[in-house]
Amino acid sequence: MGAGASASLRPDSIETCDSSTFPKDKDFGKFQFGCEHYRRRCTIRAPCCNLIFPCRHCHNETANSLPDPKERHDLVRKNVKQVVCSICQTEQEVAQFCSNCGVCMGDYFCDLCKFFDDDTSKKQFHCDDCGICRVGGRDKFFHCQNCGACYSTDLRDKHSCIENSTKNSCPVCYEYLFDSVKVAHVLSCGHTMHMDCFNPMINNNQYRCPICSKSMVDMSSSWQLLDLEISLTKMPVEYNFEVAILCNDCNKGSKVMFHILGHKCEHCGSYNTRQISTPQDPVCETE
Repeated sequence: MGAGASASLRPDSIETCDSSTFPKDKDFGKFQFGCEHYRRRCTIRAPCCNLIFPCRHCHNETANSLPDPKERHDLVRKNVKQVVCSICQTEQEVAQFCSNCGVCMGDYFCDLCKFFDDDTSKKQFHCDDCGICRVGGRDKFFHCQNCGACYSTDLRDKHSCIENSTKNSCPVCYEYLFDSVKVAHVLSCGHTMHMDCFNPMINNNQYRCPICSKSMVDMSSSWQLLDLEISLTKMPVEYNFEVAILCNDCNKGSKVMFHILGHKCEHCGSYNTRQISTPQDPVCETE
């Protein structure tokens, strides 16, 4: 098994320490325990395999790296029933405070998600509509019922709704978006991807949504540069023919003169277009 899992495939036995040996202070050990994902003062017993892990992400990383694909699985967070206090090693039912030594096992605690975290600077909150805990502050997010996800208040009435848009995999890295711990970015077309995936695409001049091919950012300045380049680059006579194009941005068709540098949509002015016909007969120049 991977890091964080019990070394034995048999259920772990926990030796409880006498609570009298620990200070009766709920903040005892704060930020001293946890894993790379969360700082917390408890571990969880995974009901699916009856092993102990620091958190569900540690479980999933281990369980999904098993050699037999049939054994790979994710932990259902709401199914967790037992936790182990990291201070006194007492195994107990899920609760914020240890029943043995009284320590707070997580300054942020959600009984619905069975979630503990000592780092409250993340401003965690539980969204009843999503059914899971989010980070960033309840006052900075709203739940879009059409998309089925929480978005920044900056996007209220300013985004294209796509039903269950985040209940899909990121189109770049294929990680499931809905409960990912990475920051998600909503594109103007309504599709969603990780910000960590979006930024490298832009830095590598990849401006189209991987799903629908619409422009992911404002390209108006780039289209102006293309206008200038095309006006200064005259095509040979044998290339004076029309082609049919379809605009990825407005989804409308046009017939335009062929040019090696690009084809401009007659409706919205975008060069994010695709040629959908074979060349027609050359257009003869008049004297």
